[in-house]
Amino acid sequence: MNSPKINIKPFGVHSVLIEWPNEVSEIILEKILHFERFLTKEVFTNKEWELVPSYNSLLIINRTKQLDFQKLSSDIHKWYLQLKESPKPDRYLWRLPVSYDLEFGLDLEEVANQLHKTKEEIIALHTGATYTVFGIGFLPGFMYLGGIDKKLEMPRKATPRSRVVKGAVGIAGKQAGIYPQESPGGWNIIGNCAVSIFNASKENPCFVSVGDKIEFYKISKAEHDLCKIEAEVGIYKPEKIKIDA
Repeated sequence: MNSPKINIKPFGVHSVLIEWPNEVSEIILEKILHFERFLTKEVFTNKEWELVPSYNSLLIINRTKQLDFQKLSSDIHKWYLQLKESPKPDRYLWRLPVSYDLEFGLDLEEVANQLHKTKEEIIALHTGATYTVFGIGFLPGFMYLGGIDKKLEMPRKATPRSRVVKGAVGIAGKQAGIYPQESPGGWNIIGNCAVSIFNASKENPCFVSVGDKIEFYKISKAEHDLCKIEAEVGIYKPEKIKIDA
């Protein structure tokens, strides 16, 4: 298997970080996810290990014991070189409803003004893209979504807000995302998604996985309020489409 080179470094006494070339690439992301599947199935098979994939890295964690970095690093290089092709896991496209009402889209007008577009054009650009989930972190369930239209790229806000509400849909740089809980944040907020991305009471708290795809579609504020009620009582199911390998 022709794979990009990796760099391995200690990340505290309980973790090591494997790094791939520093670029946003679905090809590299697939290599990372392939290696994660192999390690989870063949090497780190008990619950003391945790593997966290992201854009161009894979973090390996063992909170029960200190790691022998030299030995583990040597083993990882060996396992990586021996990696063979394997069936890909199921991946899904999730279609998520967003209300761009100005009650939710706190920065929508400012974004439109700065990008010299109308609010309707901003919404069309946001809903017209198919995003890839390159990482989940910062907050439990916070998806880092690559694939934003270049015409929609905006820097983070110079002064972050002390409070961003749950479900806030934001853009920052080359990324889009949804705040799964109330939190401080510096992304430009253009709408709100009523679907709960993270629920700690569920066996699988975050229904989305790294490597999945996301599309947004516009709904009215009234539809948003109804969707939120349905989500809170557990009857709302986000639209899910299996992606062909």
